[in-house]
Amino acid sequence: MHITPEKQIYFLSDFHLGAPNHAQSLIREKKLVAFLDSIKDKAAEIFIVGDIFDFWFEYKTVVPKGFTRLFGKLAELSDSGIPMHVFVGNHDMWMRGYFKEEFKIPVYFEPEVIERAGKRFFIGHGDGLGPGDHGFKFIKKIFRSRICQWLFGSLLHPDWAIGLANYFSRKSREKTGDADAIFLGEENEWLILFAIEYLKKDKVDYFIFGHRHYPIKLALEGGAHYLNLGDWIKNFTYASFDGQSLNLHKWDL
Repeated sequence: MHITPEKQIYFLSDFHLGAPNHAQSLIREKKLVAFLDSIKDKAAEIFIVGDIFDFWFEYKTVVPKGFTRLFGKLAELSDSGIPMHVFVGNHDMWMRGYFKEEFKIPVYFEPEVIERAGKRFFIGHGDGLGPGDHGFKFIKKIFRSRICQWLFGSLLHPDWAIGLANYFSRKSREKTGDADAIFLGEENEWLILFAIEYLKKDKVDYFIFGHRHYPIKLALEGGAHYLNLGDWIKNFTYASFDGQSLNLHKWDL
């Protein structure tokens, strides 16, 4: 893949569509679609790094309603030949085959290391990485289990299941507030600590994460960089790689 300033790789994450309500989510969805439309002639590749939705569950023959503007744009970009990739986040971990079958977009459930233009990228949503947060890591294992997914999908009607999940998602957001958007300092940010430890065993030029909602590009030892993509709730930030460097940007419509 030939990456140039005219044909770049784009990275974005944390749209949380559906939250906090349909009206506000729709405003963000339209803004997101406008951004994707603006890069359709400049994108060599697009990575969406988790939490597209505030909640998502795919039944065997049913998917949640809504998000038609985004789906239409993803289909258009994919059909035009732009390679696209989706990583699941902690809010939309219950994806299955819909994106692959409908949009020809592969979905990744674990971080991936890729190489482009001679640079190595470690890409993942970021939830469950780094030290601490053992409670969440335990819950994540339960939620990711096929038994748990089968029970949720089989025993609850979609109206009840999705309604219940959205309720708990709202309550969790009310409890945590803007905590994900507050930078804790290099010594306390677990994704930075993860990157530092990872560099002791493997060379990576760029670590790209979502999840924390705090857009930042930070130099690490050995010439590596940590980059958090921020979100599309308040920051409307994304990153692009032009074959030489990876940089953060803010989308203003």
